[in-house]
Amino acid sequence: MPSAAPSAAQTAGSSSESLSAAAALGEQVFFDAGLSASGRLACANCHAPDHAHAQPDTRATPLGGPNNDVDGFRNAPSLRYLDRTPAFHFEPDGTPTGGFDRDGRAQTFAEQARRPFVPAHEMANGDAATVIDKLKRANYVEQFRSVFGAGILEDPDAVFDRLTFALAQYQKENAAFHPYDSKYDAFLAGRARLSEQELRGLALFNRGDKGNCAACHISGRGSDGSPPLFTDFTYDNLGVPRNAAIAANSDPSYYDLGLCGPQRTDLSTHKELCGAFKVPTLRNVEKTAPYFHNGRFATLKEAVGFYARRDTHPEEWYPRDADGAVAQFNDLPAEYHANVNVSEVPYNRKPGEMPALSASDIDDVVAFLNTLTDGYKP
Repeated sequence: MPSAAPSAAQTAGSSSESLSAAAALGEQVFFDAGLSASGRLACANCHAPDHAHAQPDTRATPLGGPNNDVDGFRNAPSLRYLDRTPAFHFEPDGTPTGGFDRDGRAQTFAEQARRPFVPAHEMANGDAATVIDKLKRANYVEQFRSVFGAGILEDPDAVFDRLTFALAQYQKENAAFHPYDSKYDAFLAGRARLSEQELRGLALFNRGDKGNCAACHISGRGSDGSPPLFTDFTYDNLGVPRNAAIAANSDPSYYDLGLCGPQRTDLSTHKELCGAFKVPTLRNVEKTAPYFHNGRFATLKEAVGFYARRDTHPEEWYPRDADGAVAQFNDLPAEYHANVNVSEVPYNRKPGEMPALSASDIDDVVAFLNTLTDGYKP
């Protein structure tokens, strides 16, 4: 994987002059592949600016490790529109909400930025001291001293914190991470019209008896007039099919259970949460394929089709077992199948029933979702 040096196209939409000193430093860190064990993996390799700061290739999971040949465990999500994400918590009714990463285990931007430096399947440094050693050889080390103090590199406990703080500030301050300039934003502002198909898709997206997408992916402005984020920050268990393209899944005993592990460990006893993953923003979803935490679906049409037809036509999505029966929810141990959402529209169907969305409905919803892509030019 090549170095991710920033280009004019990648940094379009913001200028270093508009960033604080810490954020401008964070921009350098974001594109610095030299901070990885391989010397070829930067934050921007898995979160490419021209792919809405999401994974830029079609692999189910990104490659990392000392030689950039170690398969990851989850699809790399977009880093856009995270600045309004609350820390992980349980709502009064017990609903898990907020947090960063697909399982919410990072509480802050800085904590989210910290983790990829160390794991063997990512930047593979092993520990913070190795990252600091690489930082001392970076061409912006004097800039780091200027921002955080001449003696900062003599304080190992503080260096890594400042490094990730700078990354967090870059994501918060750089307008390219939250431009709110999609066609849908222009539509809400009265500066653009949606096509007939896009309007049909919006209606289906919002209707509680059809797509019901807006139940979690909120499409209206906030009570304060803020633009919609197309997420309510909650978690859902959709029973997404197992993806054989993930190396870890070659072990039949391995399961990624989201909130209850294995990457997150503090909720391992909450068995009712096993299999639940964070509801992502749908902004820029056109550009962030493949879809879901395991990258199981290659196209947006396929992903929407899964929502609509998972329960009415399970044979389209799941393999058959040795007895010929459809092995529905095959990426969860049988004991957690009861956690899958089968009560809300469009999941409240049974085989043989009509799906909530027809084939043309699915096309209409996809057309609407494509209006959520940043960079719309009227």
